[in-house]
Amino acid sequence: MADFLSIAKSWLSSEFDPETRAEVQALIDGPAQALEDAFYRNLEFGTGGLRGIMGAGTNRMNRYTVGMATQGLADYIIANVKGPKSVCISYDSRNHSREFAEITADVLRANGIDVFLFDGIRPTPELSYSIRLKHATAGVMVTASHNPKEYNGYKVFWSDGGQITSPVDKDIVAQVAKISSPSMVRFTPGENAGKLTVMGQAEDECYLRDILSLTLSLEACKRHSDIKFVYTPLHGCGVRLVPECLKRLGFENVFHVPEQDVNDGNFPTVVSPNPEESSALKMALERADEVGADIVLATDPDADRMGIAVRDNDGKMVLFNGNQTASMMTYYILSRWKEDGRLKDGKYVVKTIVTTELIREIAESFGVPVYNVLTGFKYIAEVVKRKEAEGGEFICGGEESYGFNVGEFVRDKDAQIACSIVAETAAWAADQGLTLYQLMQKIYKEYGYRKEGLVSLVRKGKTGAEEIQQIMSDFRSCPPKELCGSKVTRVVDYLEPEKTGQPKSNVLQFFDQDGDVVSVRPSGTEPKIKFYFGAKGEDADAKIDALKAQLVK
Repeated sequence: MADFLSIAKSWLSSEFDPETRAEVQALIDGPAQALEDAFYRNLEFGTGGLRGIMGAGTNRMNRYTVGMATQGLADYIIANVKGPKSVCISYDSRNHSREFAEITADVLRANGIDVFLFDGIRPTPELSYSIRLKHATAGVMVTASHNPKEYNGYKVFWSDGGQITSPVDKDIVAQVAKISSPSMVRFTPGENAGKLTVMGQAEDECYLRDILSLTLSLEACKRHSDIKFVYTPLHGCGVRLVPECLKRLGFENVFHVPEQDVNDGNFPTVVSPNPEESSALKMALERADEVGADIVLATDPDADRMGIAVRDNDGKMVLFNGNQTASMMTYYILSRWKEDGRLKDGKYVVKTIVTTELIREIAESFGVPVYNVLTGFKYIAEVVKRKEAEGGEFICGGEESYGFNVGEFVRDKDAQIACSIVAETAAWAADQGLTLYQLMQKIYKEYGYRKEGLVSLVRKGKTGAEEIQQIMSDFRSCPPKELCGSKVTRVVDYLEPEKTGQPKSNVLQFFDQDGDVVSVRPSGTEPKIKFYFGAKGEDADAKIDALKAQLVK
């Protein structure tokens, strides 16, 4: 406790602004647990950047921790990149996102690095796109994605437009770790400052032009322009470009949820701005029933994830999970590529290890190879970069957590592209007399029924982090011998890269003889441990319930 108190008192010096000093003093005068959580460690700059609760303290997102991270990034760029150096910066609608973006720009410029900064909120995928558009060295996106309102984050991308991966990620992490105090940060640009260029509508047009060039069924969209959509950005970036994508595809009936079009980092109409959670779509579903919409589309605050709801055979709105949506889009895209004669050697699909095997079965039925990667879209982008050098072409790829991408313009998941593809798929299905729900039924009939489930256990703070590590340790020392009565035939531990062929990662997977699978992993961005369940067969629904009961217990 004395250590926490000593570090906290150092934040009362004149080096820190009055607001921060007042907040730290309140922590010192308040409950010991709050002070410990704010100061028990430095907010970790991991292989994807920063993410944490906003506030004063070494373990919080604030102007000082953002400045320290940026100084470390600048030092790495200066030491390792020859020639011109520039960084693209974007930010979402979260509280303090604009402030953190401007601090990032100032520190980079103070270190002589040019900056391209968006004039307002923009999606993470447009930030990825802009890096390659501007031939920039790197990119920074200020966002905490779909986390609750208390969080913000700082995501680093490299010159290929993908999030940083090994060895660059580890080298930047090491460089950031050398910045031990805000006094080591150059916060104010001087005489030799890098140039500041503001990005805006011109870059939007380039982005829209390229992603909409991926359209496969424009004529079908025109034939079924009367399909009704409800779209909600959940108070985030998607409000700028998703409706524009649908408009340019020819769809005439796009209804909004006006209260959720408002950019507000407090996310006042939802508990959590996460399209994975049914509660986040409550208002959109009510709006859909009000206007008789066929499809609901929802995007998270930085508009890289998308959730959907569709009408079932009884006319009731039902939610698709990320596995279903990704499988349906993969089936549509490969069907259209086959119709156009584009499925030639070198084309491929990518999915993550915790994403449904249905995608693999679909792709292989079209003769298209599938690459399996660790959880996180940066690993999909890494495959795209590697295969691009070999002359391969990325068709599409996705992950169960509502992320999907098509083509090579963006090197991250992209909800603008995904919303456009869902709309196209609906028009293509309508040409066959099918709704999206019926198209999914057709896919299950062809490949076999699958059901997936996810349970996330939240364990906050220092004690929570320790409990999560203990859970993983217990599963390693005592793995389940069967899943719902079916013998476990294979255990895969991704801490053993020599056996998996993947980078080292704290993930466990259990496979049984009936084709069911359970994956367990701590989240890299939230205080959670996640259990992923996958079952196959007519009794898959019952299996999922039984697996949840068995493993979580």
